[in-house]
Amino acid sequence: MTTDPSGYDRHGEAARAAALQALALLGTAPEREFDALVALAAELLGCPTALLNLVDNDRLFVKARTMPGAMTFDRGTAFCDRTVIDDRLTVIDDTLSDERFRHSPLVTDAGVRFYAGAPLRVADPDGIRRAVGTLCVVDTAPRSADPRALAALAHLATLAEALLEARRTALKAIHIATTGEELVTRLGRQDQIFRQAEQIAEIGSWRLSIDDGTLDWSDNVYRIYGLPIGQKPRLRDAMRFYPEHSRALVQASLDDAIRRGHPFSIETDFITADRRQRRVRAMADPEIVDGRVVAMVGVFQDVTQRYALEQQLRHSADTDALTGIANRAAFDRELQAAMERARLGDTPLHLALIDLDGFKAINDTLGHGAGDDVLRLTGRALSEPWLMGSVAARIGGDEFAVIVEHPSLAGDVAGLRERLEDTLRVPVEVGGVTMTSAGSVGIATFDHECHSLRDFARRADTILYTAKRARVGTRNIRRVA
Repeated sequence: MTTDPSGYDRHGEAARAAALQALALLGTAPEREFDALVALAAELLGCPTALLNLVDNDRLFVKARTMPGAMTFDRGTAFCDRTVIDDRLTVIDDTLSDERFRHSPLVTDAGVRFYAGAPLRVADPDGIRRAVGTLCVVDTAPRSADPRALAALAHLATLAEALLEARRTALKAIHIATTGEELVTRLGRQDQIFRQAEQIAEIGSWRLSIDDGTLDWSDNVYRIYGLPIGQKPRLRDAMRFYPEHSRALVQASLDDAIRRGHPFSIETDFITADRRQRRVRAMADPEIVDGRVVAMVGVFQDVTQRYALEQQLRHSADTDALTGIANRAAFDRELQAAMERARLGDTPLHLALIDLDGFKAINDTLGHGAGDDVLRLTGRALSEPWLMGSVAARIGGDEFAVIVEHPSLAGDVAGLRERLEDTLRVPVEVGGVTMTSAGSVGIATFDHECHSLRDFARRADTILYTAKRARVGTRNIRRVA
């Protein structure tokens, strides 16, 4: 290792820069995989801003971020520089208390008070994994991060590393597939190594001839399809392995790439020859001769495990841990989408707000364990089949909501309220003492006077408040937040 008197590792920094350049990501357009990762990071850690950053020699490039802002920073002023140098999870609870950063313009000008960042590592040309960037979250208020949230950030960083590694592998495979006759000769000598690498990465190469619609596949494409190696497939036969809802999209994307002479990239569902459901990604570049696209040459990858992890993380971010139904953040998104559908399609939409009556008494008398049982049983009750796909959510301590769109439920609001109230009568027993929790329900109807989610929720809240007053006969009632 070559170092100067300050301890700076020149060889390591050069290798790290080479690993970053091999990704060909600096200055590129946004990509939904990375956008999804930063959105999950922001939700899981409860921070307004999450970023995926790539750290070059003297600049930091933002690949994805949840909030609008600068896309490059001076490396010396960035918190992520320390994360990359230390190559470990870095957490700063209060930047004003940290002598290293309290005078940084990100603190004095941008107002950043909290930072947590995990390094993103990829292999350099020698196969040594180097930190080339970070997945981080920031807030304008100091905070103490939950260890579980930091563990989730580390898991998301692992997923980001897998995406970066898949990109590096895909770029290398495309380069190999398009090099030409000289490379074909070299590939002949390295065929066994290449095939092993394909299997490890669950990736294969392919070439589509435009004139006759025939495909050339590497062995691993056959394996992903679940077909015997050897028979030369045609495009129409390969398309049959995509579900009907995906097939037209894949064909249209491929046709557009051929017509425009542009790269092609799509990820979708897939069903193998032995009927296994998978998730695959296809990428290709046009092969152009005399100004005409004569073929598409690219790679085909099984991304099922990565996709399943993404879905699991998204589900965890959207689910209330105690009740198993949607949490407040997921509820807000679902209600906003339901309002758009109702507004555009003139379809029925109702919002039921629920406040549990007697919940505090159960907690005080039977203990918090019994209270938790009430919450779990309430979540189960609001997920029953008779609600016909309505979205139920826990939006506060003992406050719940149900988004109702099914016409048969929306057609009888009084009956819906009565049935919900019946469903919410939950008995719990501890030490021979039995108490029953009940729920007050307020149901609001969506119309064009509801200009925002806040308007709609306020209308339902007012109806709920009236229902609670009628139930207990007093004005000393806590409103839904």
